[in-house]
Amino acid sequence: METIGNIIESYEFDHFIEIESDPIEILKSLMEEHGLSQKDMKELGSQGVVSEILNGKRELNVRQIKVLSKRFNVSPAVFI
Repeated sequence: METIGNIIESYEFDHFIEIESDPIEILKSLMEEHGLSQKDMKELGSQGVVSEILNGKRELNVRQIKVLSKRFNVSPAVFI
């Protein structure tokens, strides 16, 4: 007979995604998954800004995080 802790652990494993990756790597993965290029990400700024973000030279700001969260239907925490 399983204990309640084991049942909860099993449920959480099946239903919750643990985020253990870099936000920029997640963004790159989401872009690839959706077939998007830098120029498709105009809501983040110019192509130069997008390039700087993807190359780790610029951090995402709050507005950009909100936009990405809505676009990809994920929690803003993914990009923090």
